[in-house]
Amino acid sequence: MCCLFFSLSCPAITQTLGGNSAYNFLKLPATPQLSALGGVNISNITGDAGMAFNNPSLLRDDMHEQLHVAFNSMYAGIKNYHSFFAYHYDKWQTNFGAGVHFLDYGNIEQTDAAGNISGAFHPNDYVAQLSASRKYAEKWYYGLTLKFISSNYGLYRSSAAAMDIGISYYDSSSLVQASLLMKNMGSQIKRYENSGADDLPFDVQLGITKRLANAPVQFSVTAHHLHQFDIRYNDTAFNNANGAAEGSGKGFTADKIFRHFVLACQGFIGNKLEVSIAYNYLLRKELMIANTTNGFTGFSLGIGVLFRKIQIRYARSHYQNNTAYNQLGLNLPFSNY
Repeated sequence: MCCLFFSLSCPAITQTLGGNSAYNFLKLPATPQLSALGGVNISNITGDAGMAFNNPSLLRDDMHEQLHVAFNSMYAGIKNYHSFFAYHYDKWQTNFGAGVHFLDYGNIEQTDAAGNISGAFHPNDYVAQLSASRKYAEKWYYGLTLKFISSNYGLYRSSAAAMDIGISYYDSSSLVQASLLMKNMGSQIKRYENSGADDLPFDVQLGITKRLANAPVQFSVTAHHLHQFDIRYNDTAFNNANGAAEGSGKGFTADKIFRHFVLACQGFIGNKLEVSIAYNYLLRKELMIANTTNGFTGFSLGIGVLFRKIQIRYARSHYQNNTAYNQLGLNLPFSNY
């Protein structure tokens, strides 16, 4: 608790408390189930090792020898690859995980100030991480993730080291799980060329999931950016052009509060099928286009087909004007083979 208080009370120079930051690809949901749950969820009750990539305290011994892989084809030909492997070491009573999240932006022409083509470069971002978790008493779990982050944009290259710390509480009798997560605490190792030190996308998240005892449904509420109250994108020119000028009063205060929350619901049909739907209020408010219909902007959904030797998950996340991207993932529990 002392560490948490210190982290929230004392702004550090190595992680941003507002404004822009480097390595924003770390905010992207790497797995289909996380995408289907609104992109931010740290407490979902699941056996999916991919969720532990985002929160190390979700690493559990029943994920032993489970491999998660995911692929996402994003806009403009950007490719997103992800893999994560979980392992339980019984002698230490500790769960370990190792994973990589890689974004490939393809080949881009390199030009000078006059527009003359001088070649091409292949930009990419990736994070490689190691995680560990342990159980404390009967209902508590704690975990740590160490990250190496790399960003390569031709002549502009940068790297950083960071860590995540997570704590989870799970009560199997009441089917409630709650988690607290502090993400991306660290600093740059190598700065971009001719650039000062950049902040990392620091975040403090708190989530709770409740599964109903007499119905195959569970609900999640996740709060993010708890260290910063006002997280609106406050660009005056953009706001005026899009009819989103700054306001005041009770409604305005409520808007700032609700931007911190992501709501999700997951239903189960037997033990072979799961269906997810979520609403991310911040995404909807930031991606709305004035004077037009915005459809399902901010909503996401997903489906999972769960077999003993393979689990297949698909997610669809809606951004602007019903434009969506699709994500596909596989879980291979090798201990069942």
